[in-house]
Amino acid sequence: MTFLFHTGRYFLFLKKVFDKPVKLNIFFKQIIDEIDDLGVGSLGIVAIISVFIGAVITLQTAYNIELPIIPKYTVGVAARDTILLEFSSTIVSLILAGKVGSHIASEIGTMRVTEQIDALDVMGINSASYLVLPKVVAMVFINPFLVMISMGIGIFGGWAAGAFTGVVPSAEYIYGIQYAFIPFYIVYSLIKSVVFGFLIATISGYWGYYTTGGSLEVGRCSTRAVVVSSIQILLFNLILTQLLLA
Repeated sequence: MTFLFHTGRYFLFLKKVFDKPVKLNIFFKQIIDEIDDLGVGSLGIVAIISVFIGAVITLQTAYNIELPIIPKYTVGVAARDTILLEFSSTIVSLILAGKVGSHIASEIGTMRVTEQIDALDVMGINSASYLVLPKVVAMVFINPFLVMISMGIGIFGGWAAGAFTGVVPSAEYIYGIQYAFIPFYIVYSLIKSVVFGFLIATISGYWGYYTTGGSLEVGRCSTRAVVVSSIQILLFNLILTQLLLA
């Protein structure tokens, strides 16, 4: 029953969010601010995680296929496909669900418990659209760029780990990256990143917007936002994989 209640209220919330913005010039300024806050502010953690995960994927693949009949460039192929298909889109989005999602939920939740949202409603402003829509547009716009940066840094991290440890010669790794490359894998990851960005912003905004109680409840709504966003990312990852790669 609770699931149906929140599902219905979520879609009603989306209807309010995608109503016409109050003033377009203010709306566009908000989008730029949110891109800087949510997207550019997440670049550091995305880069650090990507380089280490790329290195780990390369080393683990190399250590587990040490058969002489398997060519070394297979490590580059495996690292490339793993990073392009799953890591840079799904895992990075799960990380952003924790960082960005909790930030959005706690920010809007604090405004709710301090009655700032009520003040916007009294002034005749659509508070859901004013507060959440710029974050949704910003995440949908910037998340694909973060994913593309993660792809490049992850593949570079794999090359660096393989070359410096000597488990994969540089030429073999680079050949493996180029071998039987399918450009649609990048398109597939970017499609997923757009969907995941939308889910993170709207679900986190929903839980923050409907926060009740005091400051303790803000922390709880932030936790719920991260958990629900992560579950939905994994669910839609399964759905999109079936639709796009089947």
